[in-house]
Parts: sequence; C-alpha cells; structure tokens
Amino acid sequence: MVVLTMVARVQDGLLLAASMQESEQSSRDLQEYQNQAKQLFRKLSEHSPSRCSLEAGPMTFHYLISQGVCYLTLCNAGYSKKLAFSYLEELQVEFSEVYGKKVASVSRPYAFIEFDTYIQKLKKSYLDSWSKRHLSTINTELQDVQKIMVTNIEEVLQRGEALSALDSKASNLSSLSKKYRKDAQYLNTRSAYAKVAASGIFLFMLMMYLRFWWLV
Repeated sequence: MVVLTMVARVQDGLLLAASMQESEQSSRDLQEYQNQAKQLFRKLSEHSPSRCSLEAGPMTFHYLISQGVCYLTLCNAGYSKKLAFSYLEELQVEFSEVYGKKVASVSRPYAFIEFDTYIQKLKKSYLDSWSKRHLSTINTELQDVQKIMVTNIEEVLQRGEALSALDSKASNLSSLSKKYRKDAQYLNTRSAYAKVAASGIFLFMLMMYLRFWWLV
C-alpha cells in the first residue's frame, strides 16, 4: 500500500507537494521516513538514475525522475514494484500537465500543496483490491522493473555518496560482468576447438598406423 508520496525539484531538493497515510504508521515513524526522503532529495542530481527502489526496513522507497522533478512514494516492502512505478507514472503525467511550466519559478516549499487532492484520489485507485484485478493491465513499458536499480536507503544516506555515483558503480559492475561472460565464452570456444583438433590428430595417427600395418 502507498503510505507516503512526495514531489520535489531535483535541482535543489525543494519540496513541491506531499501526501501521507497517517493511519498506516505512527506519526513518529512517518516523520522518520519523511526525513529520510528529504535527505534523499538533497542527494539527487541530473545524473542520478531516473528510476530507483531503496529498501528501508519493512518499507521501500520508489522514485521516478522526469523533467527535473522527482516523484517519490513509500510503500510496504511487499507491495508490487510494478504497481508502485505505475502509480508514479500517473503522478508524473498529471503533475507535468498542471504544474510543469511553473516548477522552475517557485521558491517556497510545498508551492503546489493542492496537488494532494489528486494524490489522495489516485491512491484510492491503487488499493490492494484494485491492484489484484488490474495488475495485468499495467503499461508494458513497466514490465521490465527487474532492471530498476535497488539499494538500501541507510547505505545511501550514511555513505554520503550521490545516487549518481551508485549508478556509475552499478554500470561498471554490469560492464565487468559482460566482459567476464565474453571471456568465458571465448575460453569455452578455444577449449572446444582444442578438443576437435586433438581428435583429428588422433584419427590421423590411427589411420597412418593402420596403413603402415596393412602394407607390412
């Protein structure tokens, strides 16, 4: 279930809108998650991954960045990632259409707090009963959610690294993994050729031996 939703400007982390489900968590727990979200916004940059999931104990943050705005939601850890990003996609479309041209000019926090009305309406449509009936109808662009970067919120906040650095490391690891796979394929191919060559030499020697024996 969607518990917390926040919208912020990536350039400076300025909060533009927010909404929370107080009945799901105590005010103290929500405040802690909200503080983590604010710290996360300050670490974002134009080079940060456009989509990311961050584990936070029994909860998970999911965010989507589009046109300089970050749309973030906090859900129960077991909540469908596909649904979470479908929810963020719908938020992004509506927010961009209504406030997109105003984002760069605002300077005060929660300048678009009235967007909470739409957030509340959208959250109701993503209740578990609806989710089970409509999971298969989600946009096909969201089907490959396994490729979305997943990390731990505490590690990100404590290390002091920007998410762009984590994304760079993930890309490097992916490149190394591909290189190792190619090297393994090359070695396997060489091994196969060596076996074929050895078999050919053995057959040639056998034929020569039989020919010599036959002539004798």
